[in-house]
Amino acid sequence: MNVERVYHTASTLANGYVLVAGGWDVSAELYNPLTDTWTNTGNMNIARIGHTASLLENEYVLVTGGMKNDAALNSAELYNPLTGIWTTTGNMNVARAAHTASILANGYVLVTGGVNTGATLSSAELYSPITGTWVTTGNMNVARAAHTVSILTNGYILVAGGWDGSAALNSAELYNPLTGTWTTTENMNTARYYHTASILANGYVLVVGGWDGSTELYNPTTGTWTMTGNMNVARRDHTASTLANGYVLVTGGFNNNGGYLDSAELYNPSTDTWITTANMIAARDFHTASTLANGSVLVTGGYGKFGMLNSAELY
Repeated sequence: MNVERVYHTASTLANGYVLVAGGWDVSAELYNPLTDTWTNTGNMNIARIGHTASLLENEYVLVTGGMKNDAALNSAELYNPLTGIWTTTGNMNVARAAHTASILANGYVLVTGGVNTGATLSSAELYSPITGTWVTTGNMNVARAAHTVSILTNGYILVAGGWDGSAALNSAELYNPLTGTWTTTENMNTARYYHTASILANGYVLVVGGWDGSTELYNPTTGTWTMTGNMNVARRDHTASTLANGYVLVTGGFNNNGGYLDSAELYNPSTDTWITTANMIAARDFHTASTLANGSVLVTGGYGKFGMLNSAELY
């Protein structure tokens, strides 16, 4: 990449390009998978880290919140892929970073939790792409940041784990987009944050890592969690990508024993087991992973032993 970045976002656009945005500054750039090159695109209006990016139905990218100079942001902006220009849109009601964003079936974007200066949040709000405005919706039962969010096949939103300001969480809850309310579901077996969650072909949710090597599966029909095979390496701040063959690729992250990780491994949902695969070229955490149209996975940036990274690699 042209710029070193960490805790940034990466969005695969309708044309197959990957838009990378933020990670300490206002810059954004595009990866062309046909030429394997990066080009700068328009700068965001506000520098941010720990934000979210969502690809809307109109192919614009909505970026929300994050942090600048250690203060949480309530600002949001839109990237137009045809012009390469960012424009501001309505501010969120609450400034937040380390939150999640999910696109609902009606095209609205649900933002949940995160941290504001000195506080972990239970609040949630909805963005209307038609009006460019935010409205509050039901609060979660538990304040959380660095959690995961998954869109289930029934349209409900599953939020799991995270950090409540003092400890890791094992709690999970479901958002009903028709009523705007949250209900608790069974707790995970292990408290975790900065973990990942992946939807499998059978509709189950695979939750991975968050300080240790454990993984577990959520069954949306029964609302229960079951442990599955452990990873070979404990990790947090990693990425997880569902491949075309149904396997889940986990890359990098951080391990208290080994520091920044270059290792990668694959989860086989048919056998509930993990196998190691080739190491990345660079050890990194808080990076991004994007699945390309040809099935390759693009990993970008992150933080390594010697600081922020601008390197990118393909699996």
